[in-house]
Amino acid sequence: MLKKLSIRKIGLTTAALFALTLIYLIPSNDNKLDVTSELEYVDTKVQTNPIFLMDKNSYAALTDVAVSGTSIEEKARELLNILTVGGTDSKIPSGFSAIIPPDTTINSIKLDEDLLKIDFSKDLLDIKKELEERLIETIVYTLTSIDGVNKVIIYIDGEILTTLPKSKINLPSTLDRAFGINKQYEFTKTEDINDVTVYYINEINHKYYYVPVTKYLNDNRDKISIIIDELTLGFNHNKKLMSFLSEEAKLVSSNIDNKKMNLEFNSYIFDDATTEEILEEVIYTICLSAKDNYDIDEVVLTVNNKEIYKTTMKSLETKKNL
Repeated sequence: MLKKLSIRKIGLTTAALFALTLIYLIPSNDNKLDVTSELEYVDTKVQTNPIFLMDKNSYAALTDVAVSGTSIEEKARELLNILTVGGTDSKIPSGFSAIIPPDTTINSIKLDEDLLKIDFSKDLLDIKKELEERLIETIVYTLTSIDGVNKVIIYIDGEILTTLPKSKINLPSTLDRAFGINKQYEFTKTEDINDVTVYYINEINHKYYYVPVTKYLNDNRDKISIIIDELTLGFNHNKKLMSFLSEEAKLVSSNIDNKKMNLEFNSYIFDDATTEEILEEVIYTICLSAKDNYDIDEVVLTVNNKEIYKTTMKSLETKKNL
């Protein structure tokens, strides 16, 4: 034991003498060395951002991924890299896949107020005809999920993309969520067409996730009435997607006041009327659908004039995703 202590003392003494020698030898203007020690604290909080990735049925589906960027441009570049085949694959949840062609590069990203301008290389369009429109939908919905971005302009080597070359689909020069996603056409006449985006549920690895479907139909009612009716059907046969809202659930009234949407339901919105419990999946299919169809900041669900749930739009997409 004494031997070990002696060796330790000798070692400490040698290290101290070496340090003093270095201080003496290092030149300074006033023959003094100003040694300051600073601790740098790193924020290890993981940020997440919504992203729309391809599921096994080739639908653009809502999930979220970890991001490290702080500015809007940094987040956009990071999300687009994850959306690119061969990009940051490790961040993609199991069961989902990227859609942007692998050789695509980003020439520039510029934010102009709430408008994000993205210039891609021509490789962006090296995709199958049937996936051209889905590609644009996925990019637009992902980028507009970034807080502060409402509109997108897509350029190809400096030129605004206005037509998809293979499908010949015309695009507005400025894109937003009105462009639609996972489109489904149910109209029988070309007059009085209403477009409504409804969020459904799908399952992978025993976990639920959300899939938005933009329906085009001859129905001139308020969009929220159409949304609730669609969700009470329980199963979208054409898309093989689910809804857990009871077919007996009814929307009693709805109104918007200062960007707050108030939705009054009958008691069948509850999964258990005794405990007044409402399924999380019911909440999110309703609220996500409302968010994409109305310029609102908040949704409040009530039964018999009693508030049962309230959420803000800012945090809605990131609350419950894979």
